Amino acid sequence: MKAVILAAGLGTRLRPYTLFLPKPMLPLGERPVLEYVLDWLKKFGFTDIYMCVGYLRRTIEEYFKDGSEFSVKINYIRTSRPMGTAGQLKSAAPFIDEAFLCVYGDTIFDFNLQDLVNKHKEKKADATIALKQYKVALKYGLIDVDADCFVKNWREKPEFGGLINIGCYFMEPKIFNYIPEGVVYSMDLAFQNMIKSGARIYGYVVEDGFIDIGDKKSYALAYRKYLERLGKIL
Repeated sequence: MKAVILAAGLGTRLRPYTLFLPKPMLPLGERPVLEYVLDWLKKFGFTDIYMCVGYLRRTIEEYFKDGSEFSVKINYIRTSRPMGTAGQLKSAAPFIDEAFLCVYGDTIFDFNLQDLVNKHKEKKADATIALKQYKVALKYGLIDVDADCFVKNWREKPEFGGLINIGCYFMEPKIFNYIPEGVVYSMDLAFQNMIKSGARIYGYVVEDGFIDIGDKKSYALAYRKYLERLGKIL
């Protein structure tokens, strides 16, 4: 099966680390994040890889080459400027003619991908998004007042939560109809276009198996988790 990996971003929130390395090539132990992504895809039979690259692309291409050393086949799709997540994906349109997987190349995944694919087919979805519950607590208490500004309630450091997108999608090729050609475009805009048109979009909720490295704090946490896992193996 085919998988598109989006690996062309600038990684601005991880500077200065990403001044010399693209974000998917940041190390976790002795291997880059992107290698863990390939291992996960290969485990579930996704060995035909289309990798969208741009910023510092030579670092990625020289490490993975054609993918044969990693038991996959890699085709590189190059963009000369930042295009946004959906804009990157659009560049892969000429190579996709069947349902395919799309993942961000700077995230560690470790959930049952086959189950996601099965659910997509069972629900006859046009696209399936992997989601995860997320909660955040405010640093401050919230004071509720009435129309006359009399205090009615005091909620100390309340928690808010909901489902978040974790950057893994299984989609039918019709997704490309909702992404304009040659412009910077984000994935949320593409999906909003699909929703407005009445497309069937399924949310697949995972409980675990997702580590983000979107900024310096989350990258440090991911590295710590990697070391903990390594300790258990040893």
